[in-house]
Order: sequence, then C-alpha cells, then structure tokens
Amino acid sequence: MAALCEEFTLCGLIASAGAGAGQGIVGLEPGPDPDRVLLTDRGRTATLYKVSDQKPLGCWSVKQDQTITCPAVCNFETGEYIAVHDDKVLRIWKDEDVNLDKVFKATLTAEVYRIHSLPHTEPLVLFKGGAVRTLDALLAAPQQEIENVISDEVIRWSEAFMETQQPVLIFATEKNGNYFVYVQKVNPNILHKYKLEQEESSHPLSFTAYTKNNILTLLCLYSNGCVYKILMSLQHSVPEEEQILSKSLLLKTVVSDTVLKGASLAILDKDHVAVLGCLDSPPNIAKECLSIWNTKFQILQTSKELPQGTSGQLWCYGEKFFLTHGKVLTVIVYKCETSSLAAAVGKLKDTQTSSMRTVSSYVNWNMLQEDDLGSPFAQQSVTAKTESKRTLRLRRNNVAKVQRDTLTVEQLLSDIKDSSQSDIEEELWQFLSNAQMSDFQATVGYIITGLVNRCKTEPTFYPRNCLVQLIQTHGLSYSLCPDLMAVALEKTDVHLLQLCLQQFPDIPEAVTCACLKAFLSINDDSLQGTNVNLDSVISYIDITLNDQVEKQSATVQNGFSSELMEEDSCDIQLTPKPHVVDTEELCPVGPQKAALLNAILYSAYSETFLLPHLKDLSAQQVILFLRYLQYLYIKCSEKVSMDFPGMLSPTINQIMDWMCLLLDAHFTVVVMLPEAKGLLFSLHKFVRAQVRFYSELNKIEGSLQELQRTKPQKDFGLYSIEMLELV
Repeated sequence: MAALCEEFTLCGLIASAGAGAGQGIVGLEPGPDPDRVLLTDRGRTATLYKVSDQKPLGCWSVKQDQTITCPAVCNFETGEYIAVHDDKVLRIWKDEDVNLDKVFKATLTAEVYRIHSLPHTEPLVLFKGGAVRTLDALLAAPQQEIENVISDEVIRWSEAFMETQQPVLIFATEKNGNYFVYVQKVNPNILHKYKLEQEESSHPLSFTAYTKNNILTLLCLYSNGCVYKILMSLQHSVPEEEQILSKSLLLKTVVSDTVLKGASLAILDKDHVAVLGCLDSPPNIAKECLSIWNTKFQILQTSKELPQGTSGQLWCYGEKFFLTHGKVLTVIVYKCETSSLAAAVGKLKDTQTSSMRTVSSYVNWNMLQEDDLGSPFAQQSVTAKTESKRTLRLRRNNVAKVQRDTLTVEQLLSDIKDSSQSDIEEELWQFLSNAQMSDFQATVGYIITGLVNRCKTEPTFYPRNCLVQLIQTHGLSYSLCPDLMAVALEKTDVHLLQLCLQQFPDIPEAVTCACLKAFLSINDDSLQGTNVNLDSVISYIDITLNDQVEKQSATVQNGFSSELMEEDSCDIQLTPKPHVVDTEELCPVGPQKAALLNAILYSAYSETFLLPHLKDLSAQQVILFLRYLQYLYIKCSEKVSMDFPGMLSPTINQIMDWMCLLLDAHFTVVVMLPEAKGLLFSLHKFVRAQVRFYSELNKIEGSLQELQRTKPQKDFGLYSIEMLELV
C-alpha cells in the first residue's frame, strides 16, 4: 500500500533572465546528509537547503555573465561541492566559501553534460560527447584530450550506480528519433552500446534504472503512458557489437488515445513507481498530476492533482518527492508498504497499517480524565528500533545513545518533565514511529498537554519541532490542547498557528480573533524567511500591475468590468479615481501575511460569538484587512470559476462573509475614517456591478423555466443539440 502524506513548500522559484516560468530548474541533488538537498536554478545560483526546516543553509552564485550549465553535486568523500559553468569551467568549493570567483577553478577541453557523485568513490564526469572521466583524473590533467564516443547523438538522460563496489554509468541518447543506451564500466573501462526498439506512435519521455545482482533494469516511460522494462547484464567483460534491446510492458498508466506530456518516472521500491506528468486527452482540459502505481498488481495506489502546473521534473530522496508546482518547489512525503494483495484491494489489517492510521475527528472524552492519566496506557509499550532510518538532529553524544528496550506513554510523559529538548524530540519520534494503539488520539493529547504545561512553567523551553510533529499527526483538536495556541501566540510562532488554524475544527472565536490581531500586527519585513505554507496564495499574490490593467480592459467576466462600475457609480465621488485603482491593483500585504490571513478566512466560526471579539481590532488593522479582502474579491471575480485553485485557498463566500462581519463590527469607525472613504466607494461600485449581473442571471433562469414548463418534453435519445431563442 502506498500513500501521499505531508506536503510543504521548500522554497520559491524565480525565473531567471531568458528562462520561462515553466522551464523548471537545472537539477536537485542530495546534500551531505539525508536532510539536505542542493538546488541549482536555471541561472547563476546553487543553494543548499535543510529540508526539515525549509530554509537555506548556503547560497553560491557565479558572476553576472556566467551560467551554471549542469546540476551542482556534493562530493560525499570530501564534503566539497562541484559545479560546472559555461559548459567547460569546473568549480570546487566548501561550506565556508562565499565567493565562487575565488574558489578552485579548472577549464576543461570538452563540454560537460553532467557530474554524478556516488558514496565511497570519486565523482564521475560525463561529457556531451559520451566520454567518462573520474574527477581525480580530470584534476590531474584538466587539459587532457576528451574523445567523442557518440556521433551526432544528444544525451537525454544519465544515471550512475555502485555495483559490486565498482561504479557503473548508464546514459541514453537520441538521434533522428532513434534512441540508444550506453553502459559504461569505469574499472575496468568497458563500454556497451544498445539500441531501443522503435515505437510507431510514441517516444520515450523519461528513463530510470536500478541494479541488483549484476543485472541492470531500465524502465522507460513512453508518451502513450506505457512503462516498459528492459534487462541488461553487467557481467560482460569485453565490449560487444551494438544490440537491439527487447522490452516488456510493465505498466500502462493511461487509457488509449491519451497522450502523456512532460512526464517523469521514479522507482520507489521493487513494486511501486511514481509518475509525474500531464494527461492531454481532447476535448478535456489537460491535467497534471503525481501518481503512485503498484507494478505487481497493475493498479493505481494514489494520485494528486497539481492545479498550478509543473515542469515535469521529479526527484525522489529519502521517502520524499521534490517537484515544481507553480512557482514553488514542493516536497511531498510518501509511504510505501510491502506489496500484497490485501493491501492492494484495501483489506489490510489495521496492525499492518499503523503508520497510515486514520484518526477519528471526535474526541473520546471518557479517556481524558486527568486523575486516571496512566491507566489506559500503562500496559501498552512498543519495541524501539535498534537503528533509525534517518539521522536524528541534535543528538547528544552520551545521553541520547542510551536506548530503552520499551517506551511507554508514562515514561515519555515523565521524560518530558525534565529531559532536554533534543532528547524529547528523539524519544517522541521513536514513540510515534513505532506506536500501535487504539486510543491514538487521546495519547497524542496527553503528550502535547505535557509539553505545553512545561512551556508555561519554563519560559526557555519551547520544543517547536515536537509540537509541529504532533499537530501533523492529525490526531489533535483545540479541545485536546486548549493552551497550545496561547503558548504559540506568546512566542509569535506563526507557522504553528497556521497549522492549528488549518487543522483544528473547534477553535473558539476569541482565539481566532487573537490570531487575526497578531497576524495584522506583524510587520511584513519581519515575516521574510518565516516558515509559512504559501500554497494558498501562489495562484494570485504575484500578479503584476500590467496584468491587472489588461484584465480590467478585457471582456466582462462574472459580471465585473471597469465600465460597469463606472455606469453604476455613486452620485457623489468621494475620492479621486487613481487612488481607487491603486487600492484594487496592489496587494496590501506580503505573501507570508496573506497566507496567514487565508488560514483565518478558512477557520470555522459562529457569527454571534465572533462579532464581539472583532471589535477588539484597531481601526488601522480593520482597514488593512478590508483592503486585503477587497483585493481577494477582485481577484476571485476575475476567475471564471469564482474560486481560487488549490487547497485551503479562500472562496468567494468566505471573503464576502468576513467583509460583512468586519463592516458590521466597525461600521461607525470605518465611515468616520477619511482613509476608508475610497475603499468603501470602490466596494460599493463592485457590489452594484455584481447585483446587476446576478439580476440578469435570474431573468435568464426565469425565461428558461418558463420555456421548460410550456414546451412538451420529447425524447431526443442519448445525445442532441437544441437551440433556444429568447425574444
């Protein structure tokens, strides 16, 4: 059984000069440890990111007139980083280096296609002519002559592996619609050339491969949605003549007459593959999605639509997908369990799918008696893993190395009272990754209550990672941890507050308003670099002024246009037109604050209880929030669907409801403020335009209902087109 789990944004992507927004990035390579990745953009920059914290650890750029032409990689043997700019110039640097112009430089005699770095061996350099050299050999003689192995062929893909402690490099080339595969052994130096069987109506889109027992398995994804499997032996000791590779159908991912475009293929384990791509099936709208397929049973396990679009690039490191989604680099955590028929048809027992457990949305209040803290869990224990699958951060050398054979809830709660923050984080991860219990929701409630109680009594203690990890189990509600958001407000932890607002269904209106007041009070500059999920704003927050002007002068959409607003203007012009245009066209807040305000808009509330707390907002905060709501309303009205794409994006109804609530709570204040007159004037024109539009829709609806009532019904069969003329 496979599933897609947590999703978050690693970083934003900025299109470089001459590069379109949809062209993706040069590459993403693993960093020095499993929690770090090295991103190379389509320009001058290589950046090292810490995935768990979603923040950059280092950024290096070449000069203005230079361009990085292949993905930067990490040399796992030395801890150094390697990149090539302008096709031939090799650069090597360390973490402490700042200026790439001052680091080691070597100019080569041939153009480099890619550098492959493997553990326990020297990096391999693949040239565009098909030649392969180790990095040591190149550094010893940078000006050595590089031969051309391929003639008039273009390399489309390459990968390197360690097999029987020797590096093996495979790359695929294309020439006039024909595809060739080369397998290069480095020690001894042996090259094998193969040719792929041609398909009449499709061509390869993506390659991936793996090795086992001296057998290299190549998987090819074709434009018709078929995944083919090709086997090649690595035991040949001498080069052979060119052979034609026979392929077998492994999986068919799309229906007939559907074309797959811009796709990538990744191997997850022996029974699961991931496919990222765009399905182009006329007359339907093309859809881009990420899916996981079970190759053993030929079934789709899970999929996720990507409404913002993707470049078709997919990377998979440490049970995480990395892909471009719109203008951000998104990380999606996935889980793949042992493939079995029971898991494939959804009949696997709960004991085998504890990690994919679905938690009830309701709290079992009978289990939350403080005077009986230990009784539900006193006999429940789990065996700790002898070796973790990932590196645990901030491990203490002497304390954290002592592992217990069993870990109960009582022991964990006891350790929370006096252990260090790093030790608690390690034990919590160990406990959650092994826990199998029926009262999971109540257990998580006990743990987070213990953490929050210590935060209240010990101001310097704030285990943010632990709190985020517990919230992301989806087993919490506000009722289970009523003091958590109060502590987060005190620490001004906007990321934690955003998670709570998005996941807790029972937040009191007073707390929601306290979060709103805190978000409106924070300066946009102080939110720069803050860990905030921007998925709800990436579809509209960066629209330029020119785009806005073009849209306003275009055809009427959803009843809104500047012409209609001018016809329905008020009798008294309260403020000059240029001021109104600026208010409508420019977003009054930054993307981070906008994402936080969207979490407020999405939260549940009762109007009766919310209105009194809204009156605590200051006049300036009310005006700022109203301007942002107006900006959202205009953007939403420009969309044909009247809603923004993506998850947790505000809807037109939510925007209107909050706007009415604010005006009800602060009507007198807003009317008396001079700076609010232009805003009210603009909103008034907008609402009148919408009223006219819906009034015309009601007339059309009435006419159609009358026609349906008077005209006798006829049986037109399965399909027909009928024209109705309204006079």
